Amino acid sequence: MTIGAGVSISEGRLLVRGRTVLTGVPPGVALTPVGGGRAAAFVGAASSPGESKARHVFTLGRLLGFRLLCLFRFKIWWMIPRVGRSSSDIPPETQMLLLEVSEDSTLEDEAVDSSSDDTFYILVLPVLDGDFRASLQGNSDNELQFCVESGDPGVQISRVSQAVFINFGDNPYELLTDSIKILAEYQGNFSHVENKKIPPHLDWFGWCTWDAFYNKVNPQGIIKGLQSLSEGGCTPSFLIIDDGWQETVNEFQKEGEAHVEGTQFATRLVSIKENEKFRDISIDHNSASLRGFIREIKQRFDLKYVYMWHALAGYWGGVLPTSEAMKKYNPKLVYPVQSPGSISNLRDIAMDSLEKYGVGVIDPEKIADFYNDLHGYLAKNGVDGVKVDVQNLMETLGSGLGGRILITRAYQRALEESVARNFKNNNLICCMSLNSDSIYSSRKSAVARVSEDFSPGEPTLQTLHVASVSYNSLLLGEIVVPDWDMFQSKHYTAEFHGVARAVGGCGVYVSDKPGEHDFKILQKLVLPDGSILRARLAGRPTRDCLFIDPVMDGRSLLKIWNLNKFSGVIGVFNCQGAGSWQIMGNNQNPSVSKTTDISGHVSPADVEFLEEVGGDNWTGDCAILASKSVQFAPLGLIDMYNSGGAIEDLGGSDEPSSGCRINLRLFGCGRLGAYSSRKPSSCRVDFVEEDFSYDPEDGFLVLNLSAVLGERKMRVIEIIY
Repeated sequence: MTIGAGVSISEGRLLVRGRTVLTGVPPGVALTPVGGGRAAAFVGAASSPGESKARHVFTLGRLLGFRLLCLFRFKIWWMIPRVGRSSSDIPPETQMLLLEVSEDSTLEDEAVDSSSDDTFYILVLPVLDGDFRASLQGNSDNELQFCVESGDPGVQISRVSQAVFINFGDNPYELLTDSIKILAEYQGNFSHVENKKIPPHLDWFGWCTWDAFYNKVNPQGIIKGLQSLSEGGCTPSFLIIDDGWQETVNEFQKEGEAHVEGTQFATRLVSIKENEKFRDISIDHNSASLRGFIREIKQRFDLKYVYMWHALAGYWGGVLPTSEAMKKYNPKLVYPVQSPGSISNLRDIAMDSLEKYGVGVIDPEKIADFYNDLHGYLAKNGVDGVKVDVQNLMETLGSGLGGRILITRAYQRALEESVARNFKNNNLICCMSLNSDSIYSSRKSAVARVSEDFSPGEPTLQTLHVASVSYNSLLLGEIVVPDWDMFQSKHYTAEFHGVARAVGGCGVYVSDKPGEHDFKILQKLVLPDGSILRARLAGRPTRDCLFIDPVMDGRSLLKIWNLNKFSGVIGVFNCQGAGSWQIMGNNQNPSVSKTTDISGHVSPADVEFLEEVGGDNWTGDCAILASKSVQFAPLGLIDMYNSGGAIEDLGGSDEPSSGCRINLRLFGCGRLGAYSSRKPSSCRVDFVEEDFSYDPEDGFLVLNLSAVLGERKMRVIEIIY
């Protein structure tokens, strides 16, 4: 049976483009074509006795001999990568599997040349099939399995037909893009990131209150933090007032008694309005409301956007069912039920606590009213958007409500509609939303956290943070703009994190405590007007890093690539030796390097799609714009981490009468650097001739661009020969 142009099952084997990928495929496994002349197909299966259940585990066959990368949820909230060579390396709750297939693929291979003409890639995505959500896993017999579950004992099935999506291609990044677009069109329940409205806060420097104050945040502290950043020349244009502003109650922690670990997560929301700290605010000896406070900080610090935090269920423990203000939303106390797949990896104290103490869950038919009331109230007080956290909680609350997908979509669509109604520019950041229930229900949400918290006090997590967010962006960067989380500019890993944000194509925001800043690092990320040089795409590992472990193999560098409008950018990171991946299996046996020096190879060829910025006449010479008489390569604002991100337009002319001219347009100020094979006769900045320096030995040309007051302005540069 052949499906599409290259996926088939024959004699117990699953073949892709003529290569046997799985052996021992059971009779109950079947393929369904995607249609439309596409090679992709869906995989389904039926239970052998025809038994209907709310949860099934189906075996697809034995998988051996290919290098693989999987992205899996190591605990309910977060996802990390793992590499391997067989199904036994694939953990439960795997949400993406990428295989590298070559003529040389065998179990014993140490490495495969990823640039070889016969190399191609197979993408296996467990998706949503009706009321059921799928995930992948392997077993000790090297069998690849998929689990389907509804999350409601009353929602049962005996077979699924479209639970796993399979596609293949020669370029792994194009494969992911094409696959997500096919799925979005075919299923109709989510959208590719290209079809979403991107919130404008992403292009401006921000400050979040979380690591500065945690839930002790107060208006006076916010003013101090904004003031100290402003005094250093890095005034945020974007502020997140994180957890700590809402009116909540913890019924399980009595005042004066010793703290009981876990009860903090059972705290519940009492009202949509602010708590006492933000209700009667003293500003310069004058009293102000929440609305007055937000108006004051916007005017004083020229803030463009103020976001406020809340959980998808209202708060961690939901809402207080006995609260008079909450009764209109028909809340009831529900005890979450976690998936066996989720708890087979790492259990989480927050989720375990909520299983014990319960969650005050708003009636799904009333959740739209709740969000509209909450967001409408915030908008009237001058708030521009929201960061919505603890979203994966929904998957545990579907029992008796139609299952995990139904309740997730009810909440997610109500949230997206409320944001569209109450805020101007899709101003929403999703967080703790990395389960496929949310991923494949995301129609409008355009920004989401794709890593665990920055965690400044955890030295072993810093390298894992940067590595995991780059690998997770392979999948999630097709659906949202990945949010790499905040960091602290005076942290000992600040430059490591700062460079990662510069290459990540993400927003840049810090959680510095007031007065604790490193402005040398911030000024390499933030222009004087508060804008940032954001790369165009989601930063992802280079092709030669896809199937290696840059955290624990003791030898590999992590290279992350991205594109600007007229250049490529690569960040190179040594993530070895500081920490180890959570729940590494016994079969991994990593050899973690404790040395500080490792080596690797970096090339312009590491940047995918460089031909797109090279233009139609590009000959393959890297970073060179060649005319008949001069070679010129703009490097951008060379004191910034992503220097090339400043360039907005680039062109040239070579006329016998007027000579050669290079024309640049860019944002920002500081040192503009370029390679020039000849010394220019003159340089103009905004049509005014300016001095420049030129070193004939290395062709290095430098102009100093002065700062421009006021709004962000395009600079016009002419290099004349």
